[in-house]
Amino acid sequence: MTVRELKACCLGQNGTSEDVPFPRSPGLTVFKVAGKIFAFCAPDEEPLKVSLKCDPEEAVRLREAHPAIAPGWHLNKRHWNTVTVGELPARMVRELIEDSYDLVVAGLPKAERLRLDRP
Repeated sequence: MTVRELKACCLGQNGTSEDVPFPRSPGLTVFKVAGKIFAFCAPDEEPLKVSLKCDPEEAVRLREAHPAIAPGWHLNKRHWNTVTVGELPARMVRELIEDSYDLVVAGLPKAERLRLDRP
C-alpha cells in the first residue's frame, strides 16, 4: 500500500477529513471523523507507518500475531497500534483502518452517528 492508497482509504470513510494539526510535527498527518482522530501517519517517513485505534484485546492479539504491528508510538498503548504498512497485505491494512474508524464512530453521540449515515 502506498501513501496515496493509505490516504484514499482513510478519506474514503464517511465524513472524514485530513489535517496537519501539530506545529512541532509538521510531517504528522491525522485523519478525523466528526473531529475525532482515527489514524495518524507521517507520509514522508520510510517505512510508511500508520497508528490506528483498536479494541484493547484485539490490539494485543494483533501484536502477538504480526511483527509489523506494535503498540501505538507516543499514544495510549492499550487503545492504539502502530502498523508498518508495507509489511502487511493491503487488504489487512484497509480492514484495520475501517475498524479504527468504526471504533471512533461508535463512541460519538447518536446525533453525530446519524449525520454520518446520511448520504
